[in-house]
This record gives sequence, structure tokens and C-alpha cells, in this order.
Amino acid sequence: MKFYQRFAYYSFGMIIGMVFLFMFLSGKDMSCSYFPNSRVLKDLRTKPFHYSDESKEKLNQKWVDTSDIRRTLTYGDVIFGKSNIPTGSGKLYVIEGKNSKNEPITLEVINYSDRAVLKDIIKD
Repeated sequence: MKFYQRFAYYSFGMIIGMVFLFMFLSGKDMSCSYFPNSRVLKDLRTKPFHYSDESKEKLNQKWVDTSDIRRTLTYGDVIFGKSNIPTGSGKLYVIEGKNSKNEPITLEVINYSDRAVLKDIIKD
């Protein structure tokens, strides 16, 4: 069998495989989070999220709101040098992000096995 014939068979099989793959995976909400930063943020986003009294006071000051918190939990950077610290039955994570006015903010979130609690919001 000549090279162009093998190449044609290979291409035909690859195209059929890709069509089946796209049909199988279309409409599914899939994401790949292999890096530690994205794994921690995804874990915090999927759990029920609660606010401490201290964080509620900061939210009432109007320089940060819940959309800034959600954006930071989606696009923020986990500072692992200050994170993964055992706090009671959970672990403390420090996440840096920005608010709607493009000012840097830092979130301190305690990650429990069944929920995540926003401990504090720090304006840098």
C-alpha cells in the first residue's frame, strides 16, 4: 500500500473519530483543572459559600461586593506560601484578585469538607 493510500485511510478514520467525539462531548459542561491554583478555586466555587461577620462588615462598606468575590474565586491567584494552613477542621487559603475598580484585594477563605467560609477581605 502506498503512502497516500495509508494517509487517506488514516485521515478518514481520524475524521470519523473526531465527529463521534464532538457528538459525544457536545453540550457537556466539562473543564480540565490540573493546575493546583485552578483545582483550589474550583473546589471553593463548588461548595456552599458562607460569609463571616467580619466579611459582611467589609461588604457593607461598598468598596467590594459579591460579584468581586465571585470574580476573584474564578480568576484569582492562590498564594500557596500563605495557604493550606490547618484552621480547626478546615484549611485557610489566601487568594489575591481585583475588585470592580481594579484595586487589589485579598480574600481569606476557610475551606471545610462541606462548605467554604469567607473569613476576611483585605484591601491592599
